[in-house]
Amino acid sequence: MVNMIPRQRFILIYSPITKLHLKTIERKYHPLIRTTIENELQFEPEVETRNRKPLKRPVTYEAEWELRFGPDNRFRVFYDINIESREGHILGIGVKEGNRLFIGGKGVKL
Repeated sequence: MVNMIPRQRFILIYSPITKLHLKTIERKYHPLIRTTIENELQFEPEVETRNRKPLKRPVTYEAEWELRFGPDNRFRVFYDINIESREGHILGIGVKEGNRLFIGGKGVKL
């Protein structure tokens, strides 16, 4: 018999600035962004995958992780995690256009 340990859920906490970030993204993508964040980061946000990676250096908002998704992998979510408190802090939401990243409508240096 295999004893399955239920996965513990992370509480996702959105930085207040992310509301401003979303205002610069077309409204039709908001459900995709919300659903993807919840599906990808509620369980095991600290596990590296093809589209979820630790940053080599904090790029913006002192985030340590990046999640890529959406059409042509255009959306970026920058976040931090606290394993002990089981919290995921969503710090920034942006759009990648070509080789440029925009967060809140402003270009961000990569």
